[in-house]
Amino acid sequence: MRSLIKQIGVDTRYLLIGFPVAIVGFCLLVAGFAAGVGTAIIWIGLPILSGTLLIARGVADIERHWLPDVLGRPLARPRYSRPPQTAGPLRRIVNPITSGQSWLDLVFGIVVFPFAILGFVATLVWWCVAVVGLTYPIYGWILFNIPGNNGLAHMLDLPDIYLVDAGLNFAIGAAAAITMPFALRLVALLRGGLGRVLLTGVAELQERIDDLAQGRAAAVSAEATALRRLERDIHDGPQQRLVHLAMELSRAQRQMAKDPNAAQTTLSDAIVATRETLDELRALSRGIAPPILSDRGLAPALAALAGRCTIPVEIDVQTTERYPAALENAIYFVVAESLTNVAKHSRASLCTVTLVRTGDVLLLTIGDDGVGGAHVAKGHGLAGLADRLRAVDGDLAVESPSGGPTLIVAEVPCG
Repeated sequence: MRSLIKQIGVDTRYLLIGFPVAIVGFCLLVAGFAAGVGTAIIWIGLPILSGTLLIARGVADIERHWLPDVLGRPLARPRYSRPPQTAGPLRRIVNPITSGQSWLDLVFGIVVFPFAILGFVATLVWWCVAVVGLTYPIYGWILFNIPGNNGLAHMLDLPDIYLVDAGLNFAIGAAAAITMPFALRLVALLRGGLGRVLLTGVAELQERIDDLAQGRAAAVSAEATALRRLERDIHDGPQQRLVHLAMELSRAQRQMAKDPNAAQTTLSDAIVATRETLDELRALSRGIAPPILSDRGLAPALAALAGRCTIPVEIDVQTTERYPAALENAIYFVVAESLTNVAKHSRASLCTVTLVRTGDVLLLTIGDDGVGGAHVAKGHGLAGLADRLRAVDGDLAVESPSGGPTLIVAEVPCG
């Protein structure tokens, strides 16, 4: 009920206060645009048009200030082109004319006028009918007793008594009060939708383009980091083992003729080194794309990660759906990297991993009872996770105060 009353107040303020703003804006913009276009041939019209567009920007900024409360969500602010630092006075004067968003502001300031009239009239009608009807039983007897004054009951050929007349007026007021939230919301959304399209639509597209560009850059950075780490791990691990294995086999070959027993021992050691190298290569391959993930999905893959962790891990995967490979790889990578850091640095006795789908979002939660102090800054254990998630339009939040516990939350759209 409180939120409903608050919304009625927001819509009422928006529709009532927006009406005089729309009137002033409409008059100034139409007059300025007509004067600017009419005198553009003799150059006087250019500064007039620029001034008109600046007025349109001011009217649009007022509307943008109201829209988040009306539409219930934050909106992007457009980017207006600025003149170069070396631009001359004439270039600075006509700069608003070169901005596409300025012309959209002008269109809004003119087109919004009939919507403002509709909103203002609808708000007054619903409020007046509701207030007058609901309070009629308080003052209605005065009007009813005025000689020659015919009430609703008389006009509708109903019994011409005060109780009937008061009941009719009260019922109409109650109907207006009940339908007021829906009527005001509809009119406010009509005007607000127009404002969103003309005043923030281009800005939202620009933000989306920027997000995609940042996501692509983050994906490239994450892949480059993963490749460098893989190259380092291969160089420091399997490559050194293979070099040592080649030397051992060469020594065994030389020992064959002189000391067969020593050669046998060397070959046995080489076989053990071969197995260790294979195990290390398998461990490295799991960090790239484990077969269990592509074959069976996230739940078995995360369970396998938990089974290899050196501390107890409780897994709760509440979704069995299959998702795009990039999304599943990102989730797997976040869990794998987080469990590795928990095992190395947290000194935790228990870790929990929860994956659940809420609407069109996959929510991954990783917590431990360790010493805390984890964060995603470069050079730390969780570096690269945010970039990996951003590549699939995901977000990462880490809460890890000193002394613990640590909570990592990842949200990835999957719709």
